[in-house]
Amino acid sequence: MADSISSVSPVDGSIVAKRAVASKKQVAATLAAARAAQKDWAALPLKERAAFCSKAVDAMLAMKDEIVPELAWSMGRPVRYGAGELRGFEERARHMIAIAPEALANLTPAPKDGFERYMTREPLGVIFTIAPWNYPYLTTVNSVIPALMAGNTVVLKHASHTLLVAERFQKAFDKAGLPKGVFQHLVLNHEQTGQIISSGLVNAVCFTGSVEGGRVIERAAAGRFLHVGLELGGKDPAYVRADANLAHAVENLVDGSFFNSGQSCCGIERVYVHKDLWKPFIEGFIDLTKTYVLGNPLDEATTLGPMIKADAAAFVRKQVASAVRAGAKAHVDPKAFPADRKGTPYMAPQVLTGVNHQMSVMRDESFGPVVGIMKVSGDEEAVSLMNDSPYGLTAALWTEDAKAAKAIGARIETGTVFMNRCDYLDPALAWTGVKDTGRGATLSTVGYDMLTRPKSFHLRTRT
Repeated sequence: MADSISSVSPVDGSIVAKRAVASKKQVAATLAAARAAQKDWAALPLKERAAFCSKAVDAMLAMKDEIVPELAWSMGRPVRYGAGELRGFEERARHMIAIAPEALANLTPAPKDGFERYMTREPLGVIFTIAPWNYPYLTTVNSVIPALMAGNTVVLKHASHTLLVAERFQKAFDKAGLPKGVFQHLVLNHEQTGQIISSGLVNAVCFTGSVEGGRVIERAAAGRFLHVGLELGGKDPAYVRADANLAHAVENLVDGSFFNSGQSCCGIERVYVHKDLWKPFIEGFIDLTKTYVLGNPLDEATTLGPMIKADAAAFVRKQVASAVRAGAKAHVDPKAFPADRKGTPYMAPQVLTGVNHQMSVMRDESFGPVVGIMKVSGDEEAVSLMNDSPYGLTAALWTEDAKAAKAIGARIETGTVFMNRCDYLDPALAWTGVKDTGRGATLSTVGYDMLTRPKSFHLRTRT
């Protein structure tokens, strides 16, 4: 078993960070500190917990100039976009802090003579957050801030590619003056992570990652009666209706397909276009795709950075090649992107037509800069194809008819329905999925339900 974990940069293969794996003694001490701190933390007035969390947000934002290039080195995000993740981090954190009084308020049923009845929301205890590399601040904040606001303590395990993000969170909370043991992070391997889940020493697990990773976590949690929140894979579709604003749809769907090199759980991976808009949509989509600049993410001119590692790019290239052999047409020549090199994480964006649902590129999560586009005859065919997937995170509808969007959205098997936008999380709405995309929810008042348990008070009064 390796005694250290290295964060390897997709930029040039260099080591961004190397950290020792936590010892058995360190793991035990961390979990013990979290449990010891939880009751006192929960006993603090909500306003005081909010003040601590707000100070931590301020401290994180103060590190922006260091974080932006760090993200580029760690996971390939172009520096021109790096600050955007921190804006999203702040939006989610501030919102979840602001709604906490409402979300955590007692629930009171209708009055009943002779009784006082109400329900409180009790913290679960110790929350174990396992965060991914692709949006390392956004995915972490989804559970960490509301968990702390609800009176839980948190132990964070971050992905190997983004070890430094966990340290940024620790630094921010330490600077905010959080009591000892309330927020901690650990550098762990997969075996240690499973052992913590199965130990009975944490009360909930919040995981964002692959479907197979989710299955491993559920197996580790078996018999422990933990709350397990899983945000897993996606193969998110878009449908462009005949009445869509063409220019708006093209611009936003290209961005939704290729932002972050397509490495987004809610990125657009398949598009269905009404036959009446097919030709102009495809032409516009291809033309805009060809304007991307693939290169070193530290360069301000770069709009498309490398994928996280060479193996990930190889998988997407294999999907593209398989689709082309089966009759699909690839519209972008990788040679037009000098930085595109097989055997490296640098991959040009690709647009495929002539695809079908027998092809991996239309069924299996790509998590890369490729999108398949199909022509459809209308709403019925589009709904059928959108639902023909083992995943269900988001679905984006492009139309000027809100009534139609609501009717279509009601039939789509998905966690979120968008109209005229995509690839975005609104912290006022629950972030959730169906089918293999997972279980549970984060954000909104519903997110607080996942991090608390109800406690009923049934008091009979005597006269």
